[in-house]
Amino acid sequence: MPPKHQPFHPANRHQGSYDFARLTSVSPSLSAFTGTNQHGTTTIDFADPIAVKELNAAILKADYQVAEWDIPEGQLCPPIPGRADYVHHLADLLRQSNQGKNPKKQHLAVLDIGTGASGIYPLIGVAEYGWRFVGVDINPDSLKNVQKILDANPRFAEQITLRLQPDANAIFKHIFVDDDWFDLTMCNPPFHASLAEAQNGAQQKWRNLGKVVSADANSPKLNFGGRDAELWCPGGELAFIEKMMLESAKIPGRCFWFSCLVSKSTNIPPLKMLLKRLKVQDQCEISMSQGSKQSRFLAWTFLTPPQQTAWKKLRW
Repeated sequence: MPPKHQPFHPANRHQGSYDFARLTSVSPSLSAFTGTNQHGTTTIDFADPIAVKELNAAILKADYQVAEWDIPEGQLCPPIPGRADYVHHLADLLRQSNQGKNPKKQHLAVLDIGTGASGIYPLIGVAEYGWRFVGVDINPDSLKNVQKILDANPRFAEQITLRLQPDANAIFKHIFVDDDWFDLTMCNPPFHASLAEAQNGAQQKWRNLGKVVSADANSPKLNFGGRDAELWCPGGELAFIEKMMLESAKIPGRCFWFSCLVSKSTNIPPLKMLLKRLKVQDQCEISMSQGSKQSRFLAWTFLTPPQQTAWKKLRW
């Protein structure tokens, strides 16, 4: 399949500027963080982590009917429009694999690796497509927070389950159980190779926001937050995704499409070569543009054409 290039996915609810009048009407607490910029436009200070968290809570409430949502201080606060794009492009991938039609059966199963404290991908996927999710993380506190969100939102709790990954060096191992069959897997991997690299990246983003970078090792505390495994792992993004691909080859028939975001374009060629060596049946790179930001994900399947036909007949 050829790479695809386009702005926000057409199904993405977050085209254009944020409608702060609508968001504050749904979530009045957001109004305390809004103001007018030099162009006379209502906005928030995107360098303020509390303001960004309030914005996320308002978006989730207004657009996805998530009544209660919160994350602990310092945890990764995801930009919802970009997260939604990944979900919508995965839905396209399913349609493309099914002669352009939506799978008829409801509650397709999706595995979210590294769901974090926000549970953002499962929440969007359930709201938009009714998919069932298994959210996985190595941090029990992150899963505890997601469970708190689910407890406050019974509709989502019915379709999202959580699993703790007990081995920090494993991705799919220990997670798949005997009756697991996933139509999709997804992952936003840690992309730095060390804590120092993550701090340097945070400082650069702080400068991009026009803020002064403190010499304090604990600053800046950026709007998106993030701790430890959320931001870095030994070997960085490339090593993490290579491990994911190698583990996926050990369970080739348990998932239709494996997928993972890839933040660095230079990592694409070696990852594609690894997939070729693993003898996948098909692989594709999906490119996504969000304003000036470029992102992409790789998807791959080990299923042969007859196996794909049987899968679709049984599950879709």
